[in-house]
Amino acid sequence: MAWRTLGSPSCELGESPFWQAGDGRLYWVDITGRAALRADPATGATERWPLPEEPGCMAPARTAGAASGWVLALRSGIYRARHWGGELVRIARLPYDPAHERANDGKCDPLGRFWVGTRDERPGASAGHGQAAMYCIDARFGTAQVQTMWGGAGTLNGLAWSPDQRTLYVADTPTHRIEVRGWEAAANTLGPARALRQFSPKPPGWTPGTAGYGGRPDGAAMDAGGNYWCAMYEGGRVLQLSPTGAVLREIATPFACPTMVCLGGPELRTLFVTSARHGRPAQELERTPLAGQVLALQEPVAVAGLPVNAFQEAAFLSQEGD
Repeated sequence: MAWRTLGSPSCELGESPFWQAGDGRLYWVDITGRAALRADPATGATERWPLPEEPGCMAPARTAGAASGWVLALRSGIYRARHWGGELVRIARLPYDPAHERANDGKCDPLGRFWVGTRDERPGASAGHGQAAMYCIDARFGTAQVQTMWGGAGTLNGLAWSPDQRTLYVADTPTHRIEVRGWEAAANTLGPARALRQFSPKPPGWTPGTAGYGGRPDGAAMDAGGNYWCAMYEGGRVLQLSPTGAVLREIATPFACPTMVCLGGPELRTLFVTSARHGRPAQELERTPLAGQVLALQEPVAVAGLPVNAFQEAAFLSQEGD
């Protein structure tokens, strides 16, 4: 499978890619590198926006229906910026201790609310029994309101909604499990979780570069047919799963740790993949020099993706609590 690199330089921990049709660019964040990035696939020109803290995710924003910059989930809260590289204004805090937890995967739902899952960094949380939670930030009617959707996770990833807006998908990466929940959009209520697919855990004694482990589910995207595309961290592959969890397609990546996927490009049929190099063994990085890069699949996928959802607000929030 032919891949091409997008933009430069490489990231320590690339995440949260999305395609914005208005300017024809791909956006993503470097969590460990504390930056937001965007690139024009036609030219490869890349802009890097240094940030004061680790960004878990970001999304475009609209105020009173007009494009108005960005919303970002940083370690210490939810921030707005009117312009690329502009002043960051905190509009909400999330109810966790930022000394032990940070924002991770997130995106906006079809109604314009910003969902952010967190990562519990305390020892033991990697076993899937942490205090990470999923939060929903709603600013459509005034001051940003934070709702806790559920908790008790280790690292929340893979957030996506079905095209009919009736089902929510998410992964708790340490448990190797992708879950689905029924979702009532207007009331923003969820049904009980059930497994879409449970992957095998890391075998005892497994080391990077050896066989026997297929990876664990990280960031994801939904296509217009209701299929779920998922990056398999440490598995060196991307999977396309059907709405019933069946594997429809498996695509190998030239790095061990793909982190998240996005369907973009003019027809939303280009598969983009972010990746990680932070904390990886030196031998692995020697074998996979593209680790940390964003790659684009040369061959268009059969089913197009869905347009990115924007954060909707009635008026620009000038400061937390306004």
